[in-house]
Amino acid sequence: MRRRAFLALSGVAALTPRWAHAQAPAATPKVAILLIGGREPFLGLFREGLREQGYVEGQNITLVVRSSEGQGSRLPALASELIDLKPDVIVASETPAVSAARQATSTIPIVMAAAGDPVATGLIASLSRPGGNITGLSAATAEIAGKSLELIREIKPQTKRVAVMALAGNLLTKPFVEQIQTVGTALGIEIRPALVRGVDDFESVFADIAAAATDGLIMQPSVPYARAIDLTLRHRLPAVSVTRSFVEAGGLLSYAGNLTERYKGAAGYVTQILKGRKPADLPVGQPTKFELVINLKTARTLGLEIPARLLARADEVIE
Repeated sequence: MRRRAFLALSGVAALTPRWAHAQAPAATPKVAILLIGGREPFLGLFREGLREQGYVEGQNITLVVRSSEGQGSRLPALASELIDLKPDVIVASETPAVSAARQATSTIPIVMAAAGDPVATGLIASLSRPGGNITGLSAATAEIAGKSLELIREIKPQTKRVAVMALAGNLLTKPFVEQIQTVGTALGIEIRPALVRGVDDFESVFADIAAAATDGLIMQPSVPYARAIDLTLRHRLPAVSVTRSFVEAGGLLSYAGNLTERYKGAAGYVTQILKGRKPADLPVGQPTKFELVINLKTARTLGLEIPARLLARADEVIE
């Protein structure tokens, strides 16, 4: 992982003029936030990060939040709605939200509060010099997705076939699936992509996955997972993802970048921009801390025994 890009932000002096866009910044900066899923834990950690930088909501900074509540099709309209409010910075979490914000504006700075693989998806030119109006943090989602496959094999050593559920039309879907397929080939595991447009596709897709005698499921983090988790339990499918909140909601396991690092880190980027740095010149950070979280209650429901060596490596075990 490239740590220097992420760590460099803390020592950067803000000496250049404010990033110019279509309208002059208000006396109290306004930050627009676009989310694809729930507002927590993002908002709590983001506000904490802002406070550490000297910004307190309602005192010297204004936050305006919009969430598509898992419905990706709503993101473009929500992004346009936020643009109309003339924010100084837009913060977007997950690739679909960042993409919607980019399509809505090429001038207002956009901070990624983690996007899967921003170079492969075309959101930025490079990690060191992103160019344009986008910077922030990469979640390295595609790169660590293959680790999820290895974890399924550890839990079920006889695994032969794994499905990958991802959003059709998501910029991250292609690199996400390809990375898992590469690891699958090395492990001798067949990978079956299962693309969905939303929750209305879940019943039929899960029925197909179960009919194919699938041993496990890897879920893209931007897939609305509340309903999906219910179906994994019904079909007795071990399901893993690259977001901690998936396990907290009842999924089996996650291996992902530390959320505190990601969401408080986004506040650091916002601060640098408000103090005058241009997004094009701020290197994109990558995660330096990773967490393995296991839900033992879900494992028992699925009739699985988690190996002791895997439990010993876990950063947290949910009983």
